Amino acid sequence: MSLVRFAAAALLYTGFAAYLYQPYFKGFNALRLQDLFVINVCLASLGCFVLSRRWVASLCGSLFAGAVYGFGLYTLGLAKFHATAGLLAASVPWLFCPAAFGPRGRWRALNWLLAALPFLAIPLFFELSSHYGFFPVPINAKLRLADLAGFLAPLVIAKRNINTTLVGFYHVPIASLVMGFSMLLTARRFGIVIIFAAGMILAFCGPFLELSPIIWLAVPVLCCSVIIGAGMQGLAWAGFADRRWILLSAAVSAALAIVTLLLAAKYFQVFLGLGDKYARLLVDATKMYILGAVAVAIIFFIARAKLRLHWLRWIILCSAAAIDLFWGARFIVDKIF
Repeated sequence: MSLVRFAAAALLYTGFAAYLYQPYFKGFNALRLQDLFVINVCLASLGCFVLSRRWVASLCGSLFAGAVYGFGLYTLGLAKFHATAGLLAASVPWLFCPAAFGPRGRWRALNWLLAALPFLAIPLFFELSSHYGFFPVPINAKLRLADLAGFLAPLVIAKRNINTTLVGFYHVPIASLVMGFSMLLTARRFGIVIIFAAGMILAFCGPFLELSPIIWLAVPVLCCSVIIGAGMQGLAWAGFADRRWILLSAAVSAALAIVTLLLAAKYFQVFLGLGDKYARLLVDATKMYILGAVAVAIIFFIARAKLRLHWLRWIILCSAAAIDLFWGARFIVDKIF
């Protein structure tokens, strides 16, 4: 990876972070604890960007992988606990880098030992924190089944109860996530699946070793963010033979658009005027899902016509994802602060 691309990514993430937090943290003249929120999202995004380069060859795919992780619901939502909670989540992608870029050939098995670094560093951090009487995340904070509703309408959950753990991704990247998972299973990358499953299981578990289970969610969120970057690349490079996977990605987004629209109608019927604030957000979510479905549908017809037009595909994908990311991240930050 060239230093130019690394510097460009760092500048892009820093600029976006400054845009999000500047209304609340005016004047970054001296380092303060609150400025750690800005540093966290930048380090998290950049770490995921670097990690994704192991599997994502395109710059745009890696940039959005980093943005989805660093400026996603989970990482931004950790700000409601303490600034150091976000710093711990930001360190997770960097801790996976030794395994991702580790030995090859006959020494490849050592990468499994290196992959255990985050699973050792997180308990160590909480053990040291508890030793000094400092608890950055409530010990009873863990993932619950009700929190998974955030995968359908993440911003509605954020508005309804900011104390709920923010789980899920923005709307447009869901199509890339479906494509990425299809590629992952086709390529039989079961190592990533095991790491993802381990993080999810630990996030649902009860607290142990003075450790808040919710911090384990950083691992599956990171896995999905890299998969989203790979999925964007897959959509941009897909050929005629891959058209069924493109169609599946578009169909999932379209189905989610229908579900959120039906939920919006239910809110209007049941709550009348009282449900308007949620219904409008659900309608907005429907629009974002439709935007993602239309973007992927256009790519489907391009692939079906056996045209490459990679530049046009990237413009369509990046424009749709950027609109969703700017709107969603702005909403989450405004809601928390």
